[in-house]
Amino acid sequence: MKYLSVANTAKKWNISERSVRNYCAQGKIDGAFLTGKTWNIPDDATKPDRINKKHSYPETLIGILRAEKNNRISGGIYHKVQIDLTYNSNHIEGSKLTHEQTRYIFETNTIGVDNALNVDDVVETSNHFKCVDMIIDDANKKLTEKFIKELHRTLKNGTSDSRLPWFAVGEYKKVPNEVGGEQTVQPEEVDKKMAELIAKYNSIESPTFDDILDFHYRFEKIHPFQDGNGRVGRLILFKECLRCGYVPFIIDEELKMFYYRGLKQWRAERGYLRDTCLLAQDKFKKYLDYFKIKYQ
Repeated sequence: MKYLSVANTAKKWNISERSVRNYCAQGKIDGAFLTGKTWNIPDDATKPDRINKKHSYPETLIGILRAEKNNRISGGIYHKVQIDLTYNSNHIEGSKLTHEQTRYIFETNTIGVDNALNVDDVVETSNHFKCVDMIIDDANKKLTEKFIKELHRTLKNGTSDSRLPWFAVGEYKKVPNEVGGEQTVQPEEVDKKMAELIAKYNSIESPTFDDILDFHYRFEKIHPFQDGNGRVGRLILFKECLRCGYVPFIIDEELKMFYYRGLKQWRAERGYLRDTCLLAQDKFKKYLDYFKIKYQ
């Protein structure tokens, strides 16, 4: 596919370059993505309809998530995604916080509970909210190692792990690790394997749903960080669904074991993971239906 610059697109549509940048930032131009600070716009992209209302409400999921985030709107899809994605992704990894406790931390930035809590659970929950904001802000951008490392740094910042001399927060692992009893890539090989993975994925012009799942499988197989790989991986899954125009999804407790089976069996049978994620996607569509958000 051929891509145009902001200047060429502005000339083609007979509008200002500022308007083109705003359309890109608001997620109104399908397929537009950033390389550094430069927007790349598909040559066949259509000019978004201009709405003259002073305070028009965005229609795309990305636009709505950003609008609600930036305006701190509670009770909408952004509010629900923050709480449900954070609670479920942390819960999969062993967090003892309840859904209600997670909601309370997000809504009040306080703990306010009677029972003793694990400090790391609280810190990582608060950090995960920031990570969700990151994937919303950068939803249209192609993946980079820098962004993935920044997700990890944000997630693990201030935890007890971050105070360990051998635990590399925001950097690839220094000590070998396993996942589900299976070996992962050795630390000295992670740089090479991650660079290859991202380059191969970014070379795909229009990633399919299976392409996104395959990236997730290979990312988890590499297991590039000492800890936090599952949460970072699922954040990337959500982001890439937004970027590529697929309804995003959240893996909850009900689907956890099917999700693990899907990852384990991906090479032999892709249907396990695909069907699990499609079921999670159907659940997310119910959110979108409730909030009257259009999707394909």
